[in-house]
Amino acid sequence: MNDRPQTPLLDQVAWPSDLRKLQPEQLRQLADELRAETIAAVGVTGGHLGSGLGVVELTAAIHYVFDTPDDKLIWDVGHQCYPHKILTGRRDRIRTLRQGGGLSGFTKRAESDYDPFGAAHSSTSISAALGFAIANKMQDKPGKAIAVIGDGAMSAGMAYEAMNNARDAGNRLVVILNDNDMSIAPPVGGLSAYLARLVSSREFLGLRDLARKLARKLPRPLHNAARKTDEFARGMAMGGTLFEELGFYYVGPIDGHNLDQLIPVLENVRDAAQGPCLVHVVTQKGKGYAPAEAAADKYHGVQKFDVITGTQDKAPPGPPSYTNVFAQALIAEAQRDPAVCAITAAMPSGTGLDKFQTVFPDRIFDVGIAEQHAVTFAAGLAAQGMRPFCAIYSTFLQRAYDQVVHDVAIQNLPVRFAIDRAGLVGADGSTHAGSFDVTYLATLPNMVVMAAADEAELVHMVHTCALHDSGPIAVRYPRGNGTGIAMPQTPKALEIGKGRIMREGRQVAILSLGTRLEEAMKAADALEAKGLSTTVADLRFAKPLDEALIRKLLTSHDVAVTIEEGAIGGLGAHVLTLASDLGLIDNGLKLRTLRLPDLFQDQDKPERQYAQARLDADAIVDTVLTALRHNSVGSEARA
Repeated sequence: MNDRPQTPLLDQVAWPSDLRKLQPEQLRQLADELRAETIAAVGVTGGHLGSGLGVVELTAAIHYVFDTPDDKLIWDVGHQCYPHKILTGRRDRIRTLRQGGGLSGFTKRAESDYDPFGAAHSSTSISAALGFAIANKMQDKPGKAIAVIGDGAMSAGMAYEAMNNARDAGNRLVVILNDNDMSIAPPVGGLSAYLARLVSSREFLGLRDLARKLARKLPRPLHNAARKTDEFARGMAMGGTLFEELGFYYVGPIDGHNLDQLIPVLENVRDAAQGPCLVHVVTQKGKGYAPAEAAADKYHGVQKFDVITGTQDKAPPGPPSYTNVFAQALIAEAQRDPAVCAITAAMPSGTGLDKFQTVFPDRIFDVGIAEQHAVTFAAGLAAQGMRPFCAIYSTFLQRAYDQVVHDVAIQNLPVRFAIDRAGLVGADGSTHAGSFDVTYLATLPNMVVMAAADEAELVHMVHTCALHDSGPIAVRYPRGNGTGIAMPQTPKALEIGKGRIMREGRQVAILSLGTRLEEAMKAADALEAKGLSTTVADLRFAKPLDEALIRKLLTSHDVAVTIEEGAIGGLGAHVLTLASDLGLIDNGLKLRTLRLPDLFQDQDKPERQYAQARLDADAIVDTVLTALRHNSVGSEARA
């Protein structure tokens, strides 16, 4: 018996070309080492773990069989791509995942040729892969496109829109359905694995193609019967009828952790002369790491953790998160009003609605990854007298903008939008930043847009939303914990379009929207220390603006600064427009706007991101002093 330790294979594999030099029987050892490396890296950085562990074998098999990067591998969402990054020249940086200046937690075109398409929102992979496949066809290039999409992402209509147009791609397109929830097929056994290998083989495909050609020469009734018999037989054995109707040749289900099954099936699909193929693999999220396998969420997203015990780092005790404050406030509203209900698009825990569900299981609707449907569904509920709260991350609400405009705003329906993850989001980077919601919502007639400055304000704003029946209303709030302010015992309804003065001054006015208020107050202290009397206003509403308050502040102070956690076109633009309409610009108004820069910011700690964006106290002070110096120079020149 040979007890000598195995020579590490992962050390020999820097690129997929190295991987393809291995013998098939070596891939099991490589996969085990790849899984261990993934666990060790995420233990240092935190991030998405369970999904990556579920596709270790699949990742190795795809790179082993297909000629990446000439064959384009596109991961849907991309949060499962850590093993892929390790195998594609980035192992030396894998412990910089989601850190400032480090690797993205998702696929990113600028990072590697092996990331042909950047992603972080779900259900886009088939459309993108189809684009690559058709482009290769039009340019007479040989490469294939492989889309790996999870069963959860298949709940989005976009996936089916892409599949419905995939016939023209022919055999250049391969879709791999990663079923990690057993939501589509029964457990995989030896028979189904055998059938999958059989029906993907060149011999079977050749015989089937010959049979189809012969069947076409039969009278139409016999031809149709033969075709239906073929589809029915394979549908009974493997469950692929839906995908067949969309023009795909279906293979599966197969065990996504069994390399002896994966390799030959992928080789058969690679070499097939048929049209687009869909390979259905069944995997286990968190596979190979006991703490992840035992966890309810399979360690979907984790903090830094101890690899031996699986114990995650805990944040020190502090104020409640905005998400939790929203959830508790909504529960209180639902207890007062039976018409209050909640909608989420596959994010019950991320939006806090899992807590709502424990209290009101019949008044919450998880529609899956279908934000468009979520918004129009909420519109229907509102039209029939319910008070729906549509809780969606800012970045995901972008996916339903037409529905917000057409189905909600135009009809002036009282849908309540709870917009989580407003502003910058730290480690998730630009793909998940809530940068644009004020801009794209405040431009709409009938829309009310609020931003909570702290957790107490969020409670009042949820209550205001619940009572608002005259049209759509939105409240935005950030990721992370609140400020620690005392929570109200009883919520109050805010007067629509009215802000509040936080401190009175005479020379400088800071007009804040959202949680930058804390930095505005720090800036006011610093300006006061320099002898500049400063007013701070929390505007509360981006739409409608508190015109009376803004006019007063702009006409009674030497300089005014707006600050917001959003892109250009938001609060600052609306205040400038108001000032122009009021004729204040002509009177030498010194108004400056602070907002997110016109670029997509990479991942980093939130406080660093805001400092880079010049949305902190230091930037406010610098902006005020620069404006005053400029005014002083201008006055001397005019004299």
